[in-house]
Amino acid sequence: MIDLHLHSIFSDGELLPSELIRRMAALGNEGMAITDHADFSNIPQIMEALNKLKEHRDDYELKVLFGVEITHVPPKLMGKAVELALKEGAEIVVVHGETIAEPVKEGTNFSALNEEIDILAHPGLIDEKSLELAADNKVFLEISSRKGHCLTNGYVAKKAEEYGCMLILNSDAHSPSDLISFKDAEAVSKGAGIEDFEKLLENSQKLLKKKLKKV
Repeated sequence: MIDLHLHSIFSDGELLPSELIRRMAALGNEGMAITDHADFSNIPQIMEALNKLKEHRDDYELKVLFGVEITHVPPKLMGKAVELALKEGAEIVVVHGETIAEPVKEGTNFSALNEEIDILAHPGLIDEKSLELAADNKVFLEISSRKGHCLTNGYVAKKAEEYGCMLILNSDAHSPSDLISFKDAEAVSKGAGIEDFEKLLENSQKLLKKKLKKV
């Protein structure tokens, strides 16, 4: 399992990055990304902290990327937030999509998909225009194991297949109990009606490999 959407104490997660990495390795996972909740108020601070771990990357037990999840930023400011995150050293950029579990501003999905992002997290009842844009721009749509966000997994999976969008499976973990193993991920995939679980794993592997080549 490769999980590219995890939170540490640098936003609203419960674990230090090293604790998060150790627990992921103990579950038998092979790669991950720490992507803390971020907006203009804390992008520099989050990346300043996470950047300190980059020089020790090879000493950890699994492959790790350091980035952000841009969260509840007004759609018209999305481009500026993404630009700032990349400038500050984010190796992967996730955007908090229009989950039905939170009052995310309408238009967030479409705005995010126009920018240089990697994953649109829990995109909720994503519309046709956004699905077309996700396919065109090769942005991954997330299938989530997190409570609340997972409620639209079936819809996202069905629409992604219809529009030719790429899917990725993540935990969006905030606490130790949210972390998932290969077996858990496979169950979430089946629950979403996805038959080709191996393709999900392949997508995660490809994105991780692509990003690590740039570091």
